[in-house]
Amino acid sequence: MLSSKEKETIIALMHSQVLPALGCTEPMAVALCVAKSKELLGFLPDKINVQLSANVLKNAMGVGIPGTGMVGLPIAIALGAIVGRSELGLEVLKDVDKDALERGKSYISEDRISIGLKEDADDKLYIKVLCESGGHEAEAVIKGSHNNFVYLRRDNDVLLNVSHTTAIVDNMLEVNLNLRKVYDFATETDIEELRFILDAKRMNEEAAEDGLRENFGHRLGKTMCSPLGKGIMGDSIFSKILSRTSCACDARMAGAMIPVMSNSGSGNQGICTTMPVVVFAEENHNTEEETIRALIISNLTAIYIKQYLGTLSALCGCVVASTGSSCGITYLMGGNYEQISFAVKNMIANLTGMICDGAKPSCALKLTTGVSTAVMSAMLAIQNKHVTSAEGIIDEDVDQSIRNLIEIGRCGMDVTDKYVLNIMTTKRNNKS
Repeated sequence: MLSSKEKETIIALMHSQVLPALGCTEPMAVALCVAKSKELLGFLPDKINVQLSANVLKNAMGVGIPGTGMVGLPIAIALGAIVGRSELGLEVLKDVDKDALERGKSYISEDRISIGLKEDADDKLYIKVLCESGGHEAEAVIKGSHNNFVYLRRDNDVLLNVSHTTAIVDNMLEVNLNLRKVYDFATETDIEELRFILDAKRMNEEAAEDGLRENFGHRLGKTMCSPLGKGIMGDSIFSKILSRTSCACDARMAGAMIPVMSNSGSGNQGICTTMPVVVFAEENHNTEEETIRALIISNLTAIYIKQYLGTLSALCGCVVASTGSSCGITYLMGGNYEQISFAVKNMIANLTGMICDGAKPSCALKLTTGVSTAVMSAMLAIQNKHVTSAEGIIDEDVDQSIRNLIEIGRCGMDVTDKYVLNIMTTKRNNKS
């Protein structure tokens, strides 16, 4: 039984980690940092210098920017300076229109923007923006989480300088979650205190509908809904889960001008923790209360894993998010805590090691891989079937299994991450 204080802390944590985001969170975080630096400067800068950690650079290189029809950082940076409003957070580019887009293209063509890799960045999520104009300069630094400013300066005036991340980020680890606490919170907390998660359902459903209506990205979700897709995949609960999840990702990664509800700083993780659960609940005729509690289990499981894994890592976020959705689906099937822990073990045994090679339209394929595994893991779990401690990295204790996943993602894949970035940047240089 959780105390009232623990429940309050977890609710606050969820509110800090389940947030609306317009477009991919990495280029939006860069645009946010640019907008703040420009606001400090007081006028449009002549020059913008951006320094990024490797993981931010990796995730911002190949993804569509909402409302532009363009890909990558230069247009996000230009628009952050021209129309970005820092008070909008990760919806910083909400005011983009045709005029702003044309101005942004002109700004890029005038060679005002420089982008570099911050080799010695002390966090995997690090963004530094320096704006210069008329003998004045302004600097802003984001670190630790996508909207967490740690340094602000105008000329010689330092307005903010914190050596660590903000209290919200620091306190994430103080919540001290485990899977049992996740389950108890989701099942014991008064339902009225959990209704906020329905905003995630609504927003991400709208993104999925947008992805089905239009031709975004690789159109994976739309293809699965086509006669060809239905002929191969059928028209089952399983195929509907895959297609609607993919549709939302197709739209987001291609730059649709529609926000999604993110999880732990990632819109794709938000989609992946939400849509499989929502679709299964609809098809399985679960009640609203059951749906809400399942969404809480899914989202909070992902938050639990990510708070130790880190906001950005070499491990694809769909591994974490689809583990959450497998827990939620298992609950909707009538599963108890033990069966939910079985689902987690099944997920870790299967998907550990999937690399993150940046945010891009083909992320829809990875989400579909993760979600298909989520459904299969839940099906096994509800029958009390699970990968045992005699197999691979799975431990008898489910939380130790999660820690094993985290150790591989945080430490074991660091070298892999460097190779991935090197391949991505070299490939682009070779093309030029």
